Amino acid sequence: MIRVSVVGAKGRMGSHVADAVNGAQDMELALTLDAGDDLHAITPENTDVVVEFTVPSVTLDNVLTLIGQGVDVVVGTTGWTEDRLEQVRQALAAAPRADQAVFIAPNFAISAVLADYFAKLAAPYFESAEVVELHHPNKVDAPSGTAIHTAQGIAAARQAAGLAPVPDNTETDGGSRGQVVDGIHVHAVRLRGLNAHEEVLMGNAGEQLTIRADSFDRISFMPGVLLAVRKLAEGSHAGLTVGLDRFLDL
Repeated sequence: MIRVSVVGAKGRMGSHVADAVNGAQDMELALTLDAGDDLHAITPENTDVVVEFTVPSVTLDNVLTLIGQGVDVVVGTTGWTEDRLEQVRQALAAAPRADQAVFIAPNFAISAVLADYFAKLAAPYFESAEVVELHHPNKVDAPSGTAIHTAQGIAAARQAAGLAPVPDNTETDGGSRGQVVDGIHVHAVRLRGLNAHEEVLMGNAGEQLTIRADSFDRISFMPGVLLAVRKLAEGSHAGLTVGLDRFLDL
């Protein structure tokens, strides 16, 4: 049995994770912690893998503490920058166990992971590309980590193909063009009734490709979370891994 502890267990995602672990035949729920609880209660003696779903302002400190505790960590909290990822790499280099692992997912929904993958495949063939992400108004960060990751992948694929910058002759902009991520415009919508949705729009003269992923309920993330827990428990993914696509046969 894989012993799983959940940090952020009282949150919207954390509570679903606890339920999913309880429902998995190969896992058992070890500890459930939330804001104010001492993460030092989590040790290799009681936990194999920790799932961390909190908020961007505390997730880095949580992950660094858990690395110091000698446990593997699956992270669903977004807001990761390259500087923050580098801090995780450095902490893993000095971790108590040589084979310790941290997995960070911009998104756990299989549909979103595949949409991101398809976008990178299509990117070299289109002159224009933009990303629109749509979420519920309780989401604390914008744009979403998924949208940023998608834009970065599109930009890298375009650069590798030698494409020119996305055309845009806008002369006045009060912010309506969204955030620019590596040359790709990313737009964030916050609307009551939504859960988690992303559209990638690509265009050439006379044609358009739309790639859309919709997660209507948070339970859609649970198969991806459990997959990541199982992969880390195998012990074959030491170090830092980013993106659920690394665990899919793509």
